[in-house]
Amino acid sequence: MPDDNKIFFKASLIHGVGAFAATGLNRGTRVIQYVGETIDKRESNRRCEVGNECIFYLNEQFDLDGNEEWNPARFINHSCSPNCNAELTESGIWIIASRDIDVGEEITFNYGYDLEDVRDHPCHCRLPDCVGWIVAEEFFAHVRANRLVDKLEATVREVDLKRPDEQLLPLCVRSPALIAIV
Repeated sequence: MPDDNKIFFKASLIHGVGAFAATGLNRGTRVIQYVGETIDKRESNRRCEVGNECIFYLNEQFDLDGNEEWNPARFINHSCSPNCNAELTESGIWIIASRDIDVGEEITFNYGYDLEDVRDHPCHCRLPDCVGWIVAEEFFAHVRANRLVDKLEATVREVDLKRPDEQLLPLCVRSPALIAIV
């Protein structure tokens, strides 16, 4: 086990293999260092285009590609309500506990994806506050609002399929009490 036996790896309910706490971890604990190959932005873009999702921003010139066999931190899964953060420190990228973590609990962090290609990255964290897609927390409200619209559109399509020969009546006709509200 890496990093003084703080974590171990096994099958995850979130996705594939995950990292789990071998001991209780206190908030602020450096859980594991995220290591890999330092690459320039041009190479980073090329690797991203072929599906590499293990790349971290380092600075304006370089990124870190963690898609290496010797980087077990690459197995840490995303969560919409993570127990760790990925932090760039003077000694590299560290996965740091953002709250106390119980023995056996899966180690997670928010991958912080932007909205580009969001629908290519569904979230499987299964938490009650899951937004459904792997995105940075700053985009949660936007994604939740769009999911509501998607659900409404799906409901309308479902009703249309069940009653294809009937017209849907306007809300005020079906519910006269709401005319004053509309």
